[in-house]
Amino acid sequence: MRILVLHGPNLNLLGSREPGLYGSHSLAEINAELSQRALLLGVELTCYQSNHEGALVDQIQLARGEFDGILINAGAYTHTSIALRDA
Repeated sequence: MRILVLHGPNLNLLGSREPGLYGSHSLAEINAELSQRALLLGVELTCYQSNHEGALVDQIQLARGEFDGILINAGAYTHTSIALRDA
């Protein structure tokens, strides 16, 4: 099974931007933990982060036929992106 993990805008700042609010783990640490868990489950994980909505839409469209599922933390786009929801 192949899963694409998408991270939205500003999530590249995790661990350094307001750690009291967003936590002290970096995005690299989160991706490493996700990868370890995936390995235990026999899942191949690919992680991608972008601050650009169109780049995330591109990744969703490219995932068709390549991945079995997508896990997305859209960050600030969670409540505002019709484009991501539509993709």
